[in-house]
Amino acid sequence: MRGSLIAISAQVAVLVLFIACADGQQIARPVPQKPDTPPATNISTGNAPVEEVPVYTYEVVNSWPHNSNSFTQGLVYHGDHLYESTGQYGSSILCRVDLKSGKIQKKVDVDREYFAEGMTILGDKVFQLTWQSQRGFVYDLKDFKRRIEFTYEGEGWGLTNDGRSLIMSDGTNRLRFLDPTTFRVLRTIEVYDQGEPLSELNELEYIKGEIYANIWHSEKIVRIDPNSGKILAWIDLTGLRRPEDGTHSDNVLNGIAYDEKNDRLFVTGKRWSRIYEIRLVRK
Repeated sequence: MRGSLIAISAQVAVLVLFIACADGQQIARPVPQKPDTPPATNISTGNAPVEEVPVYTYEVVNSWPHNSNSFTQGLVYHGDHLYESTGQYGSSILCRVDLKSGKIQKKVDVDREYFAEGMTILGDKVFQLTWQSQRGFVYDLKDFKRRIEFTYEGEGWGLTNDGRSLIMSDGTNRLRFLDPTTFRVLRTIEVYDQGEPLSELNELEYIKGEIYANIWHSEKIVRIDPNSGKILAWIDLTGLRRPEDGTHSDNVLNGIAYDEKNDRLFVTGKRWSRIYEIRLVRK
């Protein structure tokens, strides 16, 4: 009998609400039992604590000459060589640079009508963006011959890859993942800093499963989760720029490269006279 009562109770787990009708009769209406609801998560409220984001500073491990005429837009370390994409109308280039001397070993001029931007290497190809022309170029890594042109919407800023997709910034807080063959947008993430869009994401580098991004006119690099867009850490490079690098407002930190084989991180800036290998130090 106890088992039967329990079974009946389980089937009829409702509250009964008696509501008076106009004629005075009582009508029983079943009201479903409200299930237990766990507290909401990942919702920002005025009193909720803000998750602390780690901040790193740096130690300079080494430095080498950098062409102070190079308006650095893209920087990649690949196969013991440094590759660079530089901007400005009429002087944009793609080049391979000797790290120790800073001398250009090989280069190709970009047509004068284009302002070159970010660049990345995937397989045996070099991919390069342009600023406002909505056009990108694909070169053969070995001989720098232009093989393909492609188009995209919006501006072109930074470019990197995760081994499968191209990852592109466009001056907003948005990062687009592109198919490297069809250039179709596969997915998009957005980056927010304490609820506000983190715009002007610039030169990019994919390092150990994270996206490192320069921020235009900033002395900081932001580290981003490529799956969610969440900010994982900040790198404060205040003080790295030298007085001889000039006072022009555009001579800012821009250029991140990573030597995966030797675990070396390189940074430089537009028209900077040095490129630096740095070690990150937690603040």
